[in-house]
Amino acid sequence: MATSTVENYIKQIYLLQQNTSGERVSVGKLAAMMGVVPGTATSMVKALADSELVEYEPRAGLRLTRGGEQLALHVLRRHRLVELFLVNVLGLDWSEVHEEAEDLEHAISDKVLNKIDAYLNSPQFDPHGDPIPSARGKVPDMECRSIADCPVGRSFRISRITDQDSKFLQFAERNGLTPGVTIRITDRNSEADAVTIHVSGRRVMLGTSAATKILVEDKAARTR
Repeated sequence: MATSTVENYIKQIYLLQQNTSGERVSVGKLAAMMGVVPGTATSMVKALADSELVEYEPRAGLRLTRGGEQLALHVLRRHRLVELFLVNVLGLDWSEVHEEAEDLEHAISDKVLNKIDAYLNSPQFDPHGDPIPSARGKVPDMECRSIADCPVGRSFRISRITDQDSKFLQFAERNGLTPGVTIRITDRNSEADAVTIHVSGRRVMLGTSAATKILVEDKAARTR
């Protein structure tokens, strides 16, 4: 059974690969995301390579093997199901469940996880809109883009909030920017580096940095 440290590294490598279109991940970037010095990350990566969870070339970087990807998806499944359970069943705020799930994802058994999945009717998305891998490792399809990339004058449905920081999630909720909500892009101001949207009858201006963290899809793309 993998240790919590191994699971954390594997999960982070998977997420980094998703952000780089499957390209190899640099050890430096992995170290930064894990909050450790490059030497520590390198030692762990070598251990993961010895366990056949990653393919590692010192100059080219690393990528998950099939076994490493399966482990990463299993960890993400546990994390995201736990988040949804904490919100939907225990009533915790969506801005505080990420840290709780970080700890619980390593302790929960597959038996309990399957019970949670059944109780929640096998959901496909967590409270933040992140896809929940199935027990077989299949990830729900998502065709979305950030608000920063959307054309003016069109309406979209919010599908995912990529920033798990509690303050950003609280900001999003205060402004009605939660998964499932329909918004309309009304203006883009390059000088102010901002995008203006209408949501629930309100006008909201977002800086580009915030707009890139909120992903949307065409209104007909998916029913939540």
